[in-house]
Amino acid sequence: MLRMIDFPTALDKYALEHGPALAPRFDAAGLIAAIATHADTGEILMFAWMNAEALSKTLETGEAHYFSRSRNELWHKGATSGQVQQVVEARIDCDQDAVWLKVRPQGDGGACHTGARSCFYRVIENRGLVERP
Repeated sequence: MLRMIDFPTALDKYALEHGPALAPRFDAAGLIAAIATHADTGEILMFAWMNAEALSKTLETGEAHYFSRSRNELWHKGATSGQVQQVVEARIDCDQDAVWLKVRPQGDGGACHTGARSCFYRVIENRGLVERP
C-alpha cells in the first residue's frame, strides 16, 4: 500500500520560493499543472493535471500518475496502454504551482492517447492545424 505524502504549506513567500520544503500550491479544484518531457531528448511529451494523490504516487513509485479531469479519477500513465512513464527527475517551478517531469517512456515510446509520440503533434498554421512529427 502506498503512503500518501502530506504536503506542507509554505510559511511565507521566501520559504515558498527558496525553502527546502516541497509545498505544492494546488488550485481551487485541487490540481496542479504538470508537463512531461523526454529525459533524453528534451521533447515535450504531454501536459496534464495532478492532484495531491497523483503527485504523491508519482514520487513514491517513480512512475508518472496524473488526474483525469474528464474521468474524474487518478490515472497511472500507461497502466492499460503500456506507455508507462518512468520518472528520471521531478522539478517544481519557483512558486510551486507547476510540476515538470523528465520521463523515459516505455512501450513504443508514445505519450499521446492518439498513438502519437507527443501530444504536441500539430502545428498551427494560417489558423489551421497541420500534423507534424
